[in-house]
Amino acid sequence: MKNNNLSEYSNEKLLKRRGLFKGFLIGSAIVWLFMMAFAIYYLTIKPIDKSFVVFLPIFILPITLTPIYIHVGLLNKEIKSRNLK
Repeated sequence: MKNNNLSEYSNEKLLKRRGLFKGFLIGSAIVWLFMMAFAIYYLTIKPIDKSFVVFLPIFILPITLTPIYIHVGLLNKEIKSRNLK
């Protein structure tokens, strides 16, 4: 596996990757909010015995996105150390 050392990236590549991952996180947050709204709507219309099953994907999504959030933080730290905007 290739070692992705952020200090080896060019300035343009750092900014491009940060924008890509940031957009992905924003899009995922919007999808997560729609999932939460749908789950609440579904439970108010048709209550079921095992309601935790409806909320399971909602609780798992933020956990799966944590590595991307950490990577964006590392990208921001590298961009700040190079005095980029």
